[in-house]
Amino acid sequence: MLLYIIRHGDPIYETDSLTEKGKLQAEQVGKRMFDAKIDRIFTSPMGRAKMTAAPACRMLGLEYTVEDWAHEIEDDRLTPFPDGVLKSVSLVQNTYYRENGNIDLDYEHAFDAQGFDQTNMRRARDIIQKGGDGFLERLGYKKEGDVYRILRENNEKVALFCHSAMARAWISSLLHIPIHLMWAGFDYTHTGVTVIEFKNNKNGVTAPRILCYSDMSHVYAAQPDDVVYGNKIKL
Repeated sequence: MLLYIIRHGDPIYETDSLTEKGKLQAEQVGKRMFDAKIDRIFTSPMGRAKMTAAPACRMLGLEYTVEDWAHEIEDDRLTPFPDGVLKSVSLVQNTYYRENGNIDLDYEHAFDAQGFDQTNMRRARDIIQKGGDGFLERLGYKKEGDVYRILRENNEKVALFCHSAMARAWISSLLHIPIHLMWAGFDYTHTGVTVIEFKNNKNGVTAPRILCYSDMSHVYAAQPDDVVYGNKIKL
């Protein structure tokens, strides 16, 4: 199985929708999903993710399924670090997550990293991890210890339209990457596409492997100056 994790397009957060640029990005990533011959489409319950998934559904003649666990992380990601003002951990300068020995914190101690230690990100990660494990089991891959038992071979291409923080938290869990290092070194672009392979190994077990991360080739191929750098948009 190939799992495509796609962030929503350029958003209007106040109305949980897309800007005109975001709508154009959604069309472009929709064409990419069409070309990839995606078999099934899932989305977060939030408006901006649904709007981004809509062109792919239209082009492929599919309906999306809402996955509530794929909701964006909201209050749980707020931290007062380093200035006492509440903000998303995504807005903290990423060097803090590497300094003062933080870079050497392992997976289980990642929430001790400065900034993360003043959030509820562990709770958010656990919710996403549980929801993601259930999602993958429905697709044929059951988490058993550190690998996944293949309940049935799945040769589909599956797309999930979601959010930056949610996706990074899930990828942290899937790949066993300390979560603070995901924030230190991995950003997620609007309509960025991450492709994860679950290979149907003959011994009956598999593990996720990233083939590409937050890829934007569909946008560059269409209108690089207009869409990526925010100049005049040609609709």
